[in-house]
Amino acid sequence: MNNKAIIAMSGGVDSSVAAYLMKERGYDCIGVTMKLFYNEDAGVPREQSCCSLEDTEDARSVARSLGMPHYVFNFSDKFRECVIDRFVYSYENGMTPNPCIDCNKYLKFDKMFLRARELGCSYVVTGHYARIEYNEKTGRYILKKGADANKDQSYVLYSMTQEQLMHTIFPLGGMTKDEIRAIAEKNGFINAKKRDSQDICFVPDGKYADFIERYTGRTYPEGDFVDKNGNVLGRHRGIIRYTVGQRKGLGLALPEPLYVSDVDPAKNTVTLAKNSELFSSVLIAKNINLIPVEKIASPVRLSAKVRYRHPEAAATVTQLDADTIKVEFDTPQRAVTRGQAVVLYDGDAVFGGGTIV
Repeated sequence: MNNKAIIAMSGGVDSSVAAYLMKERGYDCIGVTMKLFYNEDAGVPREQSCCSLEDTEDARSVARSLGMPHYVFNFSDKFRECVIDRFVYSYENGMTPNPCIDCNKYLKFDKMFLRARELGCSYVVTGHYARIEYNEKTGRYILKKGADANKDQSYVLYSMTQEQLMHTIFPLGGMTKDEIRAIAEKNGFINAKKRDSQDICFVPDGKYADFIERYTGRTYPEGDFVDKNGNVLGRHRGIIRYTVGQRKGLGLALPEPLYVSDVDPAKNTVTLAKNSELFSSVLIAKNINLIPVEKIASPVRLSAKVRYRHPEAAATVTQLDADTIKVEFDTPQRAVTRGQAVVLYDGDAVFGGGTIV
């Protein structure tokens, strides 16, 4: 492999410092900004997303200061197909997606990899807070948590393959956010104090249902709120507005707090339940990816996260077939949600994961 690397530069401080660190290590670097969508197509104000002209100019400014060429790659068609359309499909079918996982899987570590090869680059570099190590005994690459526990992004990277891990570098994996901002300020980067993006890039205001209606041009019919026995409790405003565990925004006057426990697109109903009824001991996940092993030969003890900010919980994991695992928790977990990812950990190493079904 050569020392040429594509640096995915979003215009933020993390990817900018990743580029700087790679230059410091002597790599021959090309800065690349992905154009993922057109704001007007998504109904987003031009200045409110990661694909804004300002972000691209910030990335170009940093690349120029580092003496790197900078290009913009238009991946909007792929992003629409593999991220936005999947996002919409999930909500329309009673699931809750994680589009950041899809973006990493289909864009950063697929489409970007192909483009890197076309340019003769051996590595793709991003500003993710995670680490990659090689296990000499097993001959496999290992994905590990970032050293900064508050910024760790290993959860959204669980789908990376051995080939992708071999050709990926995460320069920030062993660093803290404060250290990264200090490097940016020391080098006079234009984005040194730029705030971190918090929301899904194409839904910066967090109003997912409004985005889906704008994007599809459809309205979603009202239906019944029901309890677990099928008794009608009121009317909902369309299933795309609800996700398991939700309490706010139901618009009902109830004698006790109730939460969304199920969304049924076939019946167009949203089931409500007490908080105590939201806990599950077992889940099934499909579309699995395993990192340190090719398959789970016998039940293994691991910890599991059922959403990005959820604490890990001890569990026994069994592989049911080539693409399916069963996760049995020692302690029932709240609001396990179809469409989200369950990610498995063995200490600080990502064991793998899949989509909860």
